[in-house]
Amino acid sequence: MTVEAPQKTPPIADENIPASDAVRAEWGRRVEAEYRSAAITHHLTLWLIQMAASPDLIHDGLRIVGDEMVHAEMSFAAFADAGGTAVPPLTRESLALPLNPKESLEMAVTRYGVEVFCLGETVAVPLFKVLREGCVVKSAREALDRVLRDEVRHREFGWTLLSYLVELPCEAEVRALVKAELPAMFARLRRNYAPVGGEARSEIPEADRAWGLMPIARYGELLERCLERDYRPRFEKLGFDLDTAWDDACRVHPTIGAS
Repeated sequence: MTVEAPQKTPPIADENIPASDAVRAEWGRRVEAEYRSAAITHHLTLWLIQMAASPDLIHDGLRIVGDEMVHAEMSFAAFADAGGTAVPPLTRESLALPLNPKESLEMAVTRYGVEVFCLGETVAVPLFKVLREGCVVKSAREALDRVLRDEVRHREFGWTLLSYLVELPCEAEVRALVKAELPAMFARLRRNYAPVGGEARSEIPEADRAWGLMPIARYGELLERCLERDYRPRFEKLGFDLDTAWDDACRVHPTIGAS
């Protein structure tokens, strides 16, 4: 077994590092993503309240809403330092979770809890860790420091939530939904982090790394590593078959790890 040596984070740069258009675009996107995460988590937590779910889960969900707002504010500080002026307004429809009137709240919470937290927040931990390793611009590094620290707790919220859901009387329905939807969830994750042709985009300017960016190819590599290190043991511990879902996703979006 190979053990990776911990990466030493470089010190904050003394000199001014120019920001490219790619840097401004990425930090603008992060502002939007963090703000949207706050809204979506707030909506999910409302459903937990309506379900009379565990108070611990509800408190954790509300705490995450606050975290995401701070992340958005800190990301905007980095965006502004990079020369950004205004982030495009978000559509209000993207700041809420749609609810199928034929579906129970428990099923809706399962659907979004798994995709947003078990999948999205779990892979976010290694992604932000690597983004932080090369970041030496003060405002960008401060944002990544805070995000990385919080993402670990957000990840655990997702898996605690799924553990709670499979203990409810509707366990069979929860398991059936995860089995049916997980392949499509994985396919969407692969499209986001391993776009077609992304494996060839393995280099970016050092100045962009200093602002907390990394090559597109690295996202795909980290997603595949997350499959074995995080997704597999966590899903299998709860009795879910990961291989079938991942293989189906590879057929839908065969850009990495297809075999």
